Amino acid sequence: MPETGRKKRTPEQPLTLDNLMGNKPPQALDVEEAVLGAMLVEPATIDESMEELSASCFYDPQHRMIFEAMAELVNEHVSIDLVTVSEKLRSKGNLEIIGGPVVLAALSQNIGAAAHIEYYIKILKQKTIQRDLITASYEILKQAFDESTNVDDLIDDAQTKVFAAIQNNVKRDVQDIGSVINSVLENLQELQGITGPSGVPSGYPSIDRVTQGWQKSDLIILAARPSVGKTAFALNIARNAAVEANMPVAVFSLEMSADQLGKRLITTESGLSGEKIKGGVKLEQYEWVQLEETLRRLAKAPLYIDDTPGIPIMEFRTKAKRLVKQKGVRLIVVDYLQLMQGPVELRGLREQEVAAISRTLKATAKELNIPIIALSQLSRNAVQRTGGTGKPQLSDLRESGSIEQDADMVIFIHRPDFVGMSSDPEDKEKAYIVIAKHRNGEVCDIEMKYKAGQVKFVEPDQSLDVYARQGPVASEANQPAPVQPEGGNYNFDDENRF
Repeated sequence: MPETGRKKRTPEQPLTLDNLMGNKPPQALDVEEAVLGAMLVEPATIDESMEELSASCFYDPQHRMIFEAMAELVNEHVSIDLVTVSEKLRSKGNLEIIGGPVVLAALSQNIGAAAHIEYYIKILKQKTIQRDLITASYEILKQAFDESTNVDDLIDDAQTKVFAAIQNNVKRDVQDIGSVINSVLENLQELQGITGPSGVPSGYPSIDRVTQGWQKSDLIILAARPSVGKTAFALNIARNAAVEANMPVAVFSLEMSADQLGKRLITTESGLSGEKIKGGVKLEQYEWVQLEETLRRLAKAPLYIDDTPGIPIMEFRTKAKRLVKQKGVRLIVVDYLQLMQGPVELRGLREQEVAAISRTLKATAKELNIPIIALSQLSRNAVQRTGGTGKPQLSDLRESGSIEQDADMVIFIHRPDFVGMSSDPEDKEKAYIVIAKHRNGEVCDIEMKYKAGQVKFVEPDQSLDVYARQGPVASEANQPAPVQPEGGNYNFDDENRF
């Protein structure tokens, strides 16, 4: 005898938007019909519809099949009308599925739809974004309930899905040259009252004369062989922007810990030897006073450090967005590119993984409208190259040619004495900042001096107390940054890490 009170089990249905959470998904079938009808009878609407819409913008499967057939005809350079669309659907075996030629004829009777095609397209895109967000939200919900999912991966994946749902349906309009020129002239007029560089100042006048500062949306690759001074130069740049120009800067250090970076910054700022800062040599009493005085400005600087090792590129993107939004960061330094983790599906394909990291860095710089300086390793080719000076070339960039393609600027650090190309005692501290690629300016070699004891690059005519004598740097990008309270304890862990 069958048990009472027990519900009969039904086979589990596949998950679709129709049965998701028991609600009917956002749709506008009448608008879909109006757009398809306009495309059938008015050729002028075809290009705009094809540019703005995709098959996923049509919720009804039959409407989607019709649009796909039209898209194939456009790609084949065949005109769209009742006959050609019917034949294309028939060749794909979909004509009877959509209801036959009579359905196409009914769509073409929608007279007047062409006059409102822009409004109809806007409606379909809005409905598509809503559906994509619903799908993304449910996938995030499923992952959140899965106890085996790593929380950091969950956050990264969630933001990626939501961002993709929006970006896939947002396209920038074409701008006429008149509006572009007006925008450029307005910016040029604003710059007339600025005495310093238009971008983020590097703190080195000889470099800023060439670059006019690090420009918004630029990806700058800083490359050199190991131990030549990439991190030192990058920290000098970050320090100059944060301390002298009072501009928020974020440093993502994948190779060195925050404490190690802190010691380097203290060495550079104080002028004391690295051995004393590391504790190998004891400080005299007057040096403690000197240390306290010189570090006062550095401790207040809007400089933020993330020392997550092997940070995934999407986690970097998420943190960068938050830093720009919450801290007003104007410059990001990544040390270094090859230590970042690319998309999971590209692990093991090193060249493609590095190419994906490079593209994402450039996309992030453009999206956030800030410069990103990414350090990169060089291959051994520069050192092993015979008959030359050992000066790096663009072909020496390691692991992927896409780094050179994606970068707006490529800068090399060349030290002749370090690579064994010079035994002249006068060349011991000589270094060259080689601008090998500059998308919006000249390429050149800039002579500098590298003070290894203070891990500091300086202009040839600068003395070591230059930081103590410098005043605020004027810059178009220079805006007041949050200042910590006077008399407070300046703790990197509390204020400058995230």
